[in-house]
Amino acid sequence: MTTGTRALLLAAASTLALSAGAGAETIRFWTTEEQPERLAVQEAMAADFTEETGIEVEVIPVTESDLGTRATAAFAAGDLPDVIYHTLQYALPWAEAGILDTDAATDVIENLGAETFASGALEMASFAGGYASVPVDGWTQMLVYRADLFAEAGLEPPNSYENVLAAIEALHNPPEMYGFVAATKVDENFMSQVLEHVFLANGVSPVGPDGLQELDVEATTEVLEFYRAITEASPEGELYWQQSRELYFAGRAAMIIWSPFILDELAGLRDSAPPTINDDPTTRDLAAATGIVTTFSGPSNPDGAAWGDMRYFGITADADTDAAMQFVEYSMNEGYTATLSIAPEGKFPVRRGTAEDPDMFTEAWAGLDVGVDRRAPLSDLYAQEMIDEIVGGLDVAQRWGVEDGQLALASRIINSQIINRLVREYMDGVRDAEATVALMNEELASIE
Repeated sequence: MTTGTRALLLAAASTLALSAGAGAETIRFWTTEEQPERLAVQEAMAADFTEETGIEVEVIPVTESDLGTRATAAFAAGDLPDVIYHTLQYALPWAEAGILDTDAATDVIENLGAETFASGALEMASFAGGYASVPVDGWTQMLVYRADLFAEAGLEPPNSYENVLAAIEALHNPPEMYGFVAATKVDENFMSQVLEHVFLANGVSPVGPDGLQELDVEATTEVLEFYRAITEASPEGELYWQQSRELYFAGRAAMIIWSPFILDELAGLRDSAPPTINDDPTTRDLAAATGIVTTFSGPSNPDGAAWGDMRYFGITADADTDAAMQFVEYSMNEGYTATLSIAPEGKFPVRRGTAEDPDMFTEAWAGLDVGVDRRAPLSDLYAQEMIDEIVGGLDVAQRWGVEDGQLALASRIINSQIINRLVREYMDGVRDAEATVALMNEELASIE
């Protein structure tokens, strides 16, 4: 079906739905945003959509860890829901398996305007000349740093290996101040996530277009040496997200790597994780003293990379296609600010605006309240240039295997924790860099 034909059918369906009134048809929507307060927002959005179109939406919560098996079983039974909110890892495999109607997703993106979406989010879902699913939201991992201390020392932002190491040299003064808090706990997914970002920054990936590829010795050695340097500027012990947040909040770390879910806590809006830099657990002083970068580079990759996590709306092969398309288009247009409001600190707008108003959704998102025990809009907490950096990372966000169609293989590599273990052994002096790269290549070769 051509885009023009589908657009005509969509318009006709909309007219029929409006004339028929509520209850004319019902679609099912699976969502992994199953927390009660998040479900309430989605149910309210569904009610607004029904009022506008006459199409009922059954919002069905699904635990994220069960999503893959439930979708596979429903596909086998011919009983898929109409729309699934899903993570990046399912986009291409589900498209290849026939679970997703990729023509419908492509038409939605074209109807809304592909140029209004973050290019990185679209590229990750690119499939057979179109798109597997419609990008909804995402977040980019951040290198969080004490911008006030950087300014005092005349340091450049930590957007490269070189600048990070220069900052460590200037600011590392333990135990009062650690230059960095690196991830070193091998069995924590946090270490996997941080390492992938650091590898990507230097253009290193264990997969390529043909599957597994050997790690380049020179570029990977640069990664290892950099990671050892940030580890040596960290406290001793098994470190993961908890210690990095605690030390940064206490004013004892110059740099950490974290997700944007730290943003509300950093501003004193969550009692369970307050800043302890002073005696006021609701202080915004630390937020005001903080800068972030989402894209940083290594010597072998001057363009650098951002690490991103993306979420998508998948229109399924069993869907009432035109009704499902209407729901997705509504959720990405009239209802998009509400979509982002489910959890603004972790739902960056992958659709920036409309053709007529290119910044419409970015500006609306910046004005959404974040927080738990207290709430405030991000635009009240952080400077505009920081918000621009947060959103801009989605344009260049990457993950191992996505561009090469090898995400499933990359996921198996990450889950094996081989890289975590061997990087940790290198840092502990078990073997030198060259031997570590050789052993990585040898052990990764066993992954199918």
